[in-house]
Amino acid sequence: MNETGRGAEGMSTTASVISLADADATLALGEFLGRSLPPGTVLLLHGNLGSGKTTLVQGIGRALGITDPILSPTFTLISEYYEGRIPLYHLDLYRLTSEEAANLYLETYWDGNEYPPGLVAIEWAERLAERPESYGEIELVISSEAAKSTTSAGRQATLINNGPTPTFTNLPSVSKLHKA
Repeated sequence: MNETGRGAEGMSTTASVISLADADATLALGEFLGRSLPPGTVLLLHGNLGSGKTTLVQGIGRALGITDPILSPTFTLISEYYEGRIPLYHLDLYRLTSEEAANLYLETYWDGNEYPPGLVAIEWAERLAERPESYGEIELVISSEAAKSTTSAGRQATLINNGPTPTFTNLPSVSKLHKA
């Protein structure tokens, strides 16, 4: 499903919704993104606890060639991985207020002046005080069918392009994710 509209700040947005049957499909989506996104990409990740944000970043890291374990940086706030095709900067703002996040000067990860351009993945991005000009947002939710079942771990990922440069292009179908 694709939708086009205007974001809160008047930016052009497009959205795609992908159903993810399980954690493996979430990993596969991350792997697709890790293979296809260029340096300088910023991903803002939204979703409740357990919705798959860290699993998605683990897939991104796997596709980038990162062999270190990728864990949620809830207590360290920022994990930097330089061993892959491009650097991966994994940020987790769960424990911070917007004001505390602003004091970290996180824009240095995407402005290209202080850190080499890489892929920036920010969990709990709603706490981010300043956003880049162009970024992709991914909202992960546990699907209503999965919430009713004790055996299903289905999720829904909504991928949203924000800004003049689209982040998500040529998205795979659900069947291609399972074969990735």
